[in-house]
Amino acid sequence: MFLFISGQEIVVIVIIALMLFGADKIPEIARGLGKGMRQIKDATNDVKHEINKSAKAHGIDTSFVKDIKKEIDTTKDAIAENIENITGPIKRGLK
Repeated sequence: MFLFISGQEIVVIVIIALMLFGADKIPEIARGLGKGMRQIKDATNDVKHEINKSAKAHGIDTSFVKDIKKEIDTTKDAIAENIENITGPIKRGLK
């Protein structure tokens, strides 16, 4: 499932887009959306780079961010496993 939209709903959206814009405009729209997404990603990376560069220039240690991210990922994995352990029997009982 992608953004809570099923495959059938995506097909309907594509058909409506084809009817509204025509087959010749869809690639142009997709290219524009792709360029926009790329610009946002580049801008985000630039901001991150500038923050890290400024922190290093001022002698601020940013290595703790990696440790925090690692702990968050570990916690998320543990929570997901616990939820699966709890809901697993329920899912099997529903089948």
